[in-house]
Amino acid sequence: MGRRAAGSRAFTLIELLVVVAVIAVLMAILMPALSRAREQGKRAVCLSNVKQFGLAWVMYADDNDQKIVNACTVENTEGHNDQEEPCWLYFHDGWTDVERRIQGIQDGAMWPYVGQLKIYKCPTGIRGEVNTYAIVDCMNGAMSSIPNVPANVYIKNRSQIKRPGERMVYVDEGRTSTQSWTIFYDRASWWDSPPTRHGEGTNFSFADGHAEYWKWQDPRTAKLARREGDYGSLIALPDNPDIQRVQRAAWGRLGYEP
Repeated sequence: MGRRAAGSRAFTLIELLVVVAVIAVLMAILMPALSRAREQGKRAVCLSNVKQFGLAWVMYADDNDQKIVNACTVENTEGHNDQEEPCWLYFHDGWTDVERRIQGIQDGAMWPYVGQLKIYKCPTGIRGEVNTYAIVDCMNGAMSSIPNVPANVYIKNRSQIKRPGERMVYVDEGRTSTQSWTIFYDRASWWDSPPTRHGEGTNFSFADGHAEYWKWQDPRTAKLARREGDYGSLIALPDNPDIQRVQRAAWGRLGYEP
């Protein structure tokens, strides 16, 4: 009684240390892969959200003689040429009251077409955010916000869009501003910061209802989005291909010679 069975023995300290070391190595190998898989899952959910917004945007136009929804988030936005149009969502009283922000979503013109709060927020959004998406300025946004943009470049009706599969509508930008998301028209420069929600890029929807993930080609774009280095030196970059790509998708053309 009390004696160990014949042929059995306890692990030595060295053997236990070897087992622990093997487990640590396996964890070091698996954790980055699990992290990437988790991020890819969040990106996929966000892409689905953006696509649903894109389809809702198309349905709204179909129900309104192809007139597209107001991209602003504040009633009577200065520079918007039809201040009676309902906003796609409403920016109520800043960001301090979550219930008011939710009410602003439900009061918006897109709510009947979307109908679920969870679709308004990217899975990578921080606590307290209720909306992380915005419409680009060109799509019926505030016309006075960007200098030197011809009035006929702003889209009010889907019939104005010649290649809807190439024209950007929604962007996952983080907290939506009191205006639509925009970029300069007449120079190679960002206006709003480039978003970088997922890896080194973000999700966009387009005027035909489809959605895409865009990975930034220039490392300076992601650096600007993360607020690394000299912010001012990263905004205006004539040789940054990401700027021209976004400008063509947002405005339909470049307002300058590259």
